[in-house]
Amino acid sequence: MKRKIIHIGRDRCNGCGACANACHEGAIEMVDGKAQLTRENYCDGLGDCLPACPTGAITFEEREAPAYDETAVLAAKQAKMRAQGTVIPPVGGCSGSRMRQMGPEAVLTATAAAPVSQLRQWPCQIKLVPTTALYFDGAKLLIAADCTAYAYAGFHQDFIRGKVTLVGCPKLDSVDYSKKLTEILRGNDIQSVAIVRMEVPCCGGLEVASKKALQQSGKFIPCQVVTISIDGKILD
Repeated sequence: MKRKIIHIGRDRCNGCGACANACHEGAIEMVDGKAQLTRENYCDGLGDCLPACPTGAITFEEREAPAYDETAVLAAKQAKMRAQGTVIPPVGGCSGSRMRQMGPEAVLTATAAAPVSQLRQWPCQIKLVPTTALYFDGAKLLIAADCTAYAYAGFHQDFIRGKVTLVGCPKLDSVDYSKKLTEILRGNDIQSVAIVRMEVPCCGGLEVASKKALQQSGKFIPCQVVTISIDGKILD
């Protein structure tokens, strides 16, 4: 396919390696002291490496190249994170969707006077969260409607605490979450699923998508559904 991809001018490259460090997709490597695009299918064409180059050796070009393989890139990132024992935020696209994992020391305790956020990972929107991540290993998954956190006062302590949190609104997003959720459930070691929805009918879409994903995953995963009233009470 013909698409936009980077080009590295070898004659202008000074071998500093800044572009290889800036490319978190792992498309660029140092070869014989020079930067080289070794994995064209890892290059997303967004150009995070361009501003890192001090000599202007990197430019865009449009040519025949393999399609960007997001699945392969994510798999490579996971392998790298496991090898290093750390979580590395991916770079590319919207900076607000870069993956982060907050350590347990940030969410250990809370008091009435000083409540603490119990959110353990970012992003948390279903549309933005990756389908594979270290924080999914052995996780208890919370799938919650956007409005539940506003309606129910103790949402962090009673629902988010100790869980990986995914939030969404099927009415506002106008998408079927089941495919994305199926990939997450099928590709990770999820221990349980809690679905928290509002009493309003449109929230039924989130519950249906979650249950469909559980069925399509081919796994037996314990599931609980909790409904919140618009005045902030637990109905079931």
